[in-house]
Amino acid sequence: TGGVQNWQEVGGLLGRCALAFLAIRIASRRNLIRIFQVPGLIITPLVFWLAPGNELWIFKWGMFFVGFMAVAQLSFWGNYLPTVYPIHLRGTGESFAANVGGRMIGTSAALLTVQLATQMPAVSDPARFAFAAGAVGLMVYVIGFTASFWLPEPKELIE
Repeated sequence: TGGVQNWQEVGGLLGRCALAFLAIRIASRRNLIRIFQVPGLIITPLVFWLAPGNELWIFKWGMFFVGFMAVAQLSFWGNYLPTVYPIHLRGTGESFAANVGGRMIGTSAALLTVQLATQMPAVSDPARFAFAAGAVGLMVYVIGFTASFWLPEPKELIE
């Protein structure tokens, strides 16, 4: 793997730190999540689509930024969800969102990637999977960005 996962993990850690820093400076939760969604919408598919034809160091830096944008968004939900659920539902609501959204729906993206890879007209299997992963990543970011327009602002931020 050439240490690519380490680059992604460090990017994720720094993305989590960036979210924490920005969360106390940006009042709108919609704007906060979009700071990570808009670049991720561009970076994620490009990294995977260009990976088969580029050198390893370019892929490492790309994965750093993919991890940065993705983990920041995952950290966002852990901070955001408890503020919008009524107190008596906070644990249940956050748990439901994380388990159904993250584990059931999110994990099915792996199946979608494999199914899509079989339809890709690439020259090699690794390239097919890279192109399919980029397409699935793009789809997830488009859905997330579109859904961000309906995010309710937590009441304590509005008042």
